Amino acid sequence: MYITLKEATRRAETLNYTVGAFNAHNLEMLPDMIRAAKEQGAPIIIQTSIDTAKYVGHENFVAVCKSMATTEMVDVVLHLDHARDFNDIKEAIDKGYTSVMYDGSHLPFKENIMKTRAVVDYAHRYGVSVEGELGTIGGTEEGIHVDEDKRIYTDPKDAAEFVKATGVDALAIAIGTNHGQYKSKTEVNIPLLKEINAVVDVPLVIHGGTGVDEKDIHELIDNGIRKFNVGTELLVTWTQTAKETFRDTKVNKSLRHNIIPCNQAVKEIVKHKIGIFMNKEGHLNTMR
Repeated sequence: MYITLKEATRRAETLNYTVGAFNAHNLEMLPDMIRAAKEQGAPIIIQTSIDTAKYVGHENFVAVCKSMATTEMVDVVLHLDHARDFNDIKEAIDKGYTSVMYDGSHLPFKENIMKTRAVVDYAHRYGVSVEGELGTIGGTEEGIHVDEDKRIYTDPKDAAEFVKATGVDALAIAIGTNHGQYKSKTEVNIPLLKEINAVVDVPLVIHGGTGVDEKDIHELIDNGIRKFNVGTELLVTWTQTAKETFRDTKVNKSLRHNIIPCNQAVKEIVKHKIGIFMNKEGHLNTMR
């Protein structure tokens, strides 16, 4: 089914797992990402940046996700990631996305609340889920850079107030992760996550998931992480594979022979991550 983020994370909360949110950097990799979820018997969140959505076409992403959710019999969420302009959010909603993120993390606290609330009011009118963000995540994504020394961790008290005031369906938190990190692993602040989870009653989200050590993922899930973003690892792997296939191919050979290995490499990563995200070693949780 073609579902919302709220529906996907509600089920994840019931059975104590996290839903993998994977950035599609082009339309080519999308079908294999969804097939990976089907083979794992799990839902998937397909994420796009604003620029990628405009490059491919919002309607094209919507059409593929809708059709494959039906034909492959897998739950698919289509999510707009890190939007700061209401017009970009409105366009995604109007064209059929089921989830959007308003990123007001760079704003003063009260302004973040007011602008996020406005997005929630509009999105909920159309049955679309909204993810907000509090605190700043380091690194670079889609041209937005946050220096390490300017990174701000999420304050639990602020998180509780923010969720209550905005009505968001999920909250992205800053507990030490970085966008674009793939050459090393970060140390996530589990004690801080536990504090936030104790006072916030919506699903929590990890950004910069590529840099998280896989051994920490089960503990993150057991403490409220219900959406886990992975983007850089897919991009790097697809590009590395493309360099190899295009380097060795004849110029008159069909492009699909160069592209299929790239998509297959992405598929294997998505399958691997989903296998961890399903938290099969974890305990069953109860619905909040």
